[in-house]
Amino acid sequence: MVQTGELLDVLLAGGRRSDRLTHLRHLPERAGEQADWPAWADADLVRGYRALGVERPWRHQVEAADAAWSGRHTVLATSTGSGKSLAFWLPSLTSVRADVAAGTLDPGRIESVARRGSVLYLSPTKALAADQLGSVQRVLTASGVRDVRVATCDGDTGRDERRWVQEHADVVLTNPDFLHFALLPNHRRWARFLGSLRYVVVDECHAFRGVFGAHVSAVLRRLHRVSASYAPQAPRLPGDSGAARRPSGPGPVFLLASATTSDPAASAARLVGADGREIVAVTHDTSPAGRKTFALWQPPELPGVGGPWSDLVPEDDPWATPLPVDVPDAPGPEGSGPVGTGQHQVAEEPDRPRRSATVETADLLADLTAAGARTLAFTRSRRSAESVATIAQEHLDAVDPGLRGVVAAYRGGYLPEERRALEQAIRDGRLRALATTNALELGVDISGLDVVLISGWPGTRVSMWQQAGRAGRAGAEGLVALIAREDPLDTYLVHHPEAIFDTPVEATVFDPANPYVLAPHLCAAAAELPLREEDLPLFGPRSRELLDSLVARGALRRRASGWYWTHNESAARLTDLRGSGGDPVRVVELSTGRMLGTVDAAAADSTVHPGAVYVHQGATFVVDELHLADSVALVSRRDVDYGTWAKWVTTTEIRSVDQERQWGPVAWGFGAVDVTTQVVSYQRKRIPDMQPLGTEVLDLPARTLQTSSVWWTAPAEVLEAAGVTAETAPGALHAAEHASIGLLPLLATCDRWDLGGVSTALHVDTEQATVFVHDAYPGGAGFAERGYELAETWLRATREAIATCRCAHGCPACVQSPKCGNANNPLEKAAAVRLLDAVLAHAPR
Repeated sequence: MVQTGELLDVLLAGGRRSDRLTHLRHLPERAGEQADWPAWADADLVRGYRALGVERPWRHQVEAADAAWSGRHTVLATSTGSGKSLAFWLPSLTSVRADVAAGTLDPGRIESVARRGSVLYLSPTKALAADQLGSVQRVLTASGVRDVRVATCDGDTGRDERRWVQEHADVVLTNPDFLHFALLPNHRRWARFLGSLRYVVVDECHAFRGVFGAHVSAVLRRLHRVSASYAPQAPRLPGDSGAARRPSGPGPVFLLASATTSDPAASAARLVGADGREIVAVTHDTSPAGRKTFALWQPPELPGVGGPWSDLVPEDDPWATPLPVDVPDAPGPEGSGPVGTGQHQVAEEPDRPRRSATVETADLLADLTAAGARTLAFTRSRRSAESVATIAQEHLDAVDPGLRGVVAAYRGGYLPEERRALEQAIRDGRLRALATTNALELGVDISGLDVVLISGWPGTRVSMWQQAGRAGRAGAEGLVALIAREDPLDTYLVHHPEAIFDTPVEATVFDPANPYVLAPHLCAAAAELPLREEDLPLFGPRSRELLDSLVARGALRRRASGWYWTHNESAARLTDLRGSGGDPVRVVELSTGRMLGTVDAAAADSTVHPGAVYVHQGATFVVDELHLADSVALVSRRDVDYGTWAKWVTTTEIRSVDQERQWGPVAWGFGAVDVTTQVVSYQRKRIPDMQPLGTEVLDLPARTLQTSSVWWTAPAEVLEAAGVTAETAPGALHAAEHASIGLLPLLATCDRWDLGGVSTALHVDTEQATVFVHDAYPGGAGFAERGYELAETWLRATREAIATCRCAHGCPACVQSPKCGNANNPLEKAAAVRLLDAVLAHAPR
């Protein structure tokens, strides 16, 4: 392993890049604190852990395991690499083994054999479930245990294998999607498993936030209800005399593992539908940690437009992948005009644009790899991961052709076998570096890394510390660098280290009562088992109102005994947990029939439309045909010297005004809106000089997002007081919109890619100049509402970000947006400052 001091020198290029370092922070090492194995722990399992090198567990592992064994819902919120998996597998596997032993010792106890305890493990991704399967199997093998049956089961599992799991498995590892679409709707086939369910393990539960978190929360409530129906009395843990404390009511014990978050007990309770007093939170990390060196980094200014391709590579396509657990890349565009483009426009004004974070990250990755470091480079999108890997490979090829093959990209959309191969290659050293999306942020076990590069603020401090935790695991030293994109928030953070290092991590925010989320899950719950009056508290106080609405719309039928689903189609199909808008689109090579990967349905229009360039591990393909009905894009391998960027039109309609207030003549509103977007064409641009090569028209359907938005108006008298003319008003509003979207993440637990916006000099609903900022998720996620609540603080921060930026006319660090729906045109920086001053002059004191 290369020493951190040497790698910092590589990062600084012996001092030649020192001007890019805005702050250096040394985080001290931490000594570990061990504890004895619990007396209740299965002796064979303990022997197995010891054989794998765990002579004694860390104290936080024992505290969490003890709480779970006593029957308490438990959340363990500690850092990356702190051994959370031992804390949930030790009680889970011990409970299964105790039941097995009871049946073996007394073969006459047929009931005990039939009711041997089962365990359900849930993770945000299939990759993590597969990784945990390997971890459990290693423990069982080292223990010499052969009587515990463990299996993964998800959408890729064949029918025969799934039947075996239903009939025999003691431990099932899966994801919330499978639970929602397959297991719960077919729960009678899983009666054996559900009827003896001891534990539900929810891994990386901090990933369940926003609308995705609300969906998962509803699924877990449905699971609790169905499993309780098969176990009318709370299942006793082996050796439990009945005196051990248990959560009230029947059903399994929930054991949650999380990154370090604010108030994990409240978040966990909201997720599983429990009273917060029932949740035991273990938050004190007693595992050892090596010294970490953390660099904040701002790429250099460019001498002017022009130069090599690597300096001009456009920033990420915001439509690439709106997945909560793989890079939340802009489900909603920004912009004021009728037509938008998906590219980041390189400034043509003498505002001294900076080198892109993508290119800067690729350069640093190449230098670190050549120096022998093992590195992960986290990027903000799938396209960026491909670009970082490709540019780094080209740089290494010029130094030593043998090094080109030790760098690769890793992202969502790859086939499972490709991802497993890449994971194994970075573990065993065949690969030294991966350029990855946040797909590797979660708990896939990759240890022994020297450096983590974070290309662009990942959206939350929770995510940042999760990614940073990959460097220097197992008590070793590590180097981390956060490389700022040209974005108001990134620029602010690298120059205000206290906002990163001296500010608490966020809470996991989601709203289980979101009616857009809860209503279809109530239908799914009624289809699984008729909903009774006594079930309603589990789904929250709004459930009765929603049920009445669903009955009125004919979705459910009300009977004296409860609410019933009476339709032939599956109720689970009414909603998609990840908001991808349908089945993933398969990308298939036309000449061979080989499946290259997948693209989310919501991103298909803009990324795999006919004529689009699709990049896979550095190879370029051109889309020949897109069949949305069949969810297939057919592509051909071609070496092209251009890229493609989609253009779209967007309209926003106010559907309801839920809250409103006046700042004198300025009106603030919050409510439901329809945001309708249609991809209408795409532009080809030559690489490396980004010269436009032409525009092609597309015929694709319009898509409407029903969501929540905050908006404010600027009537004619406010515009006049600000000296904003009819000619400059569109640019002033547009600039204020961009900057406000960039700054809202300081106040809400989100990032720019969770938001969208529109500004217009005359909106048909308000009849005035208006700026909208909306949540980029169906039904809303609470981010826009947070902006409404903190309106003055939000706008003052926005005004300061624009006014204090050194550029003359507006740049990506203040008013330009990487996902603008109108090519960052028009923008009027000075007029935006005057406009915000005029609006804030009416703010209540």
